[in-house]
Amino acid sequence: MIKLKDLLSEGVNDPGIFKAVFLAGGPGSGKTYVVKQLFGIPDRYNISMTGLKMVNSDKELKFLLKKYGFGTELDKMPDEVFKDLTGKGGSGLRDFGKKLTAQRMKLYQQGKLGMIIDGTGHDFGKIQRMKKDLEDDGYDTYMVFVNTSLDVAQKRNKARDRVLPAKIVKDSWTDVQKNLGAFQALFRGNFMIVDNSNFLKPKQAEQKFASLVKKGINQFVKKPIKNKIAKMWIEKQKLLKK
Repeated sequence: MIKLKDLLSEGVNDPGIFKAVFLAGGPGSGKTYVVKQLFGIPDRYNISMTGLKMVNSDKELKFLLKKYGFGTELDKMPDEVFKDLTGKGGSGLRDFGKKLTAQRMKLYQQGKLGMIIDGTGHDFGKIQRMKKDLEDDGYDTYMVFVNTSLDVAQKRNKARDRVLPAKIVKDSWTDVQKNLGAFQALFRGNFMIVDNSNFLKPKQAEQKFASLVKKGINQFVKKPIKNKIAKMWIEKQKLLKK
């Protein structure tokens, strides 16, 4: 087990230190694909080429569903079973998954490690609070908003490993769209919209995402940290290492 002290010491030279990128986009928007392309995350890994670590409650829930033998095709489950597994209370799997995710994020934050926080973005207030909490702890923040048409979102949802009922996809898509303008105002210059409605061929996708990486993500991750709290922390850690 890596001690927190060692984690903090190594974090001073981490290229992604004190950087947090929020992902927003409803089910079926293709966030997982987009983030792998933008951040260079190899398949089956949880960390990007820039050192940013993924935080995703969907992965925890998916793991729990498989572990306890429920499978991931939620749209084929009886309504009462679906509500029990994914709603608040009930079996507790959803709540347990969220707790695991929160604990993982807390450890990353204690280590000042860079993070990619994957969520739908349907709850603006939650994102606003998380952003403030991270910034109060020294982080610079950014948002990537993955946008698709509702029709494309529904088609992609059907092809997912964890299929959701069409109504939930529609409701989530609608809520996320309503928050688009508010997110732009909240993150200001540190905001990128990625249109992922088209089904691109590999070469087209490579060209598109290479341009987006150069345009925004690399600039944010590689730029010196702006947050004064983080600058002070880093200076103190360097002094302690001498």
